[in-house]
Amino acid sequence: MPYFSEEIKEEVRSANDIVDVISGYVRLQKKGSSYAGLCPFHNEKTGSFHVSQTKQMYHCFGCGAGGDVFGFLMEYENYTFQEAMEYLAERAGIRLPVQEQSEQAKREADYRSRLLEVNREAGKYYYMLLRSERGAHAMEYFRQRELTKETMKKFGLGYSDKYSDDLYRYLKSKGYDDRLLKDSGLITLDEKRGAHDKFWNRAMFPIMNVHNKIIGFGGRVMGEGEPKYLNSPETQIFDKSRNLYGLNLARQSRRPQILLCEGYMDVIALHQAGFDNAAASLGTAFTSGHASLLKRYTKEVFLTFDSDSAGIRAALRAIPILKEAGITAKIISMQPYKDPDEFIKALGAQEYQKRIDEAENSFMFEIRILEQNYDMTDPQGKTAFYKETARKLLEFEEEIERNNYIEAVAQKYQTGYENLRRLTAQASVQTGIVKRPEPLKSGIHKKEIHKEDGLKKAQKLLLTWLGEQPALYPAVREYITPEDFPDEKCRAAAVELFAQLESGTLNLAQIPGHFEDLEDQREIVAAFHETIGEIRTDSERGKALKDTILKLKENRLLRLRENQGPDGMQERFEQMLQEKKMLEELRRKEFLLNLPV
Repeated sequence: MPYFSEEIKEEVRSANDIVDVISGYVRLQKKGSSYAGLCPFHNEKTGSFHVSQTKQMYHCFGCGAGGDVFGFLMEYENYTFQEAMEYLAERAGIRLPVQEQSEQAKREADYRSRLLEVNREAGKYYYMLLRSERGAHAMEYFRQRELTKETMKKFGLGYSDKYSDDLYRYLKSKGYDDRLLKDSGLITLDEKRGAHDKFWNRAMFPIMNVHNKIIGFGGRVMGEGEPKYLNSPETQIFDKSRNLYGLNLARQSRRPQILLCEGYMDVIALHQAGFDNAAASLGTAFTSGHASLLKRYTKEVFLTFDSDSAGIRAALRAIPILKEAGITAKIISMQPYKDPDEFIKALGAQEYQKRIDEAENSFMFEIRILEQNYDMTDPQGKTAFYKETARKLLEFEEEIERNNYIEAVAQKYQTGYENLRRLTAQASVQTGIVKRPEPLKSGIHKKEIHKEDGLKKAQKLLLTWLGEQPALYPAVREYITPEDFPDEKCRAAAVELFAQLESGTLNLAQIPGHFEDLEDQREIVAAFHETIGEIRTDSERGKALKDTILKLKENRLLRLRENQGPDGMQERFEQMLQEKKMLEELRRKEFLLNLPV
């Protein structure tokens, strides 16, 4: 890791508010003194991801992810520390001093660069093959799909030769070693077959990140063969769940929304027809990572998926993910055609624009699909449909928005507004939403929680208290020093925290950075986010703080007693007397803390 002074790190950190930065990736809502949302690092339905503006830290109570603004970018974007520093400095308009990288950092950065270089070289080779005699049948395939030369060039389309080691031999001739080629995902090495290409006899689609770097490939088989479409495996530079095909071009569009498709050819056909805001997921289900990526560039996504049952299911899965990310979704109908490619070939760009203009509200789409599960000619079936619709209307937490949708549904399905509103109110009672219990802050079901060691919890509670309410420090330091923390990492964190509190310059976000290991950093962040039970009065606060300090002091005395070694017996005996005296005093004392609750 290159060396950056604490001063420059702090300058960059303080110029990039963590809530502002993370809001570009995760939909955050104010919740008490922090902001909460769905964790971008694991799948969850209950938001256990919290961002503290005061602490300038993020922490997920579900999966344990946590850190400062640098850590978030390193974990989410897979940035090195150097890359995170450069990105945030540029974002804040700060000029970084020229840094000398450590040997390890240089090796890591160089290796990622080499992987990108291999992909670029492969892309150039595939591009050349398509335009040679060997790529004639792939070129014919693209022509049959009515792609122009300009479009093929724009997307860098290519061809992988019918010989299964063709690319391997070419890349070896360029001097690349087997380990690098294997790690690129382009070459497979095994004992039986030796080295062979991942892609052969396929029409090739380079996959680029938003910075126009080739990070992987998709390939469509020419002729018979399975699978019909094949993607690069995930590598150090390619993550399917956080990249979208064509987004490097779509993000530059002047159109306000993104058209989200299912396949490469749909994206290409739309761009060729003038819809330069199209992108597609990479042969995988739409994820929260995709939604977070889209949120950087748009507030509105039009789903233009296949019109078959699989496309409908894909749309139904994508809608709530987009909603959670704070993105408005609409549905474009492709009927009577299967997909955008077929539609445009048959009816043209003008008709497709009409479909965009007529795009259906995503909730009304969900209700329309739901209706297909019921016999609307039967009174019982119709009643069941209305009841299920009422339950779905409860998804809208804001009353005014819910009432607007009740009105829209009632008008479309010719049932009275008041009838549907009453049915929705009944559903809220039946489903328990009116008296919805507060979810556990950890986001984990109660039966999955193992009781944490009380001593470890006491250490974390005290760190959290002092981090959130530094005014408690004068009362605490009468009894507690960092040596009272038995856990090595908590003790190291306490040393840093107490030093900050003594100097009057509290900056919690700096503390995890003193630990080199990422897991240690996460553990320290978690220590500053321990769940504090509900405290209503100063008296309750004082009692809780006293109990926590007592637990740590009792443990300190116990550790001194257990240390029966011959060295420093007199000094240890004096410490024990001092600790015992302090404990007796503390047990008699009542903490009265005149602090805001």
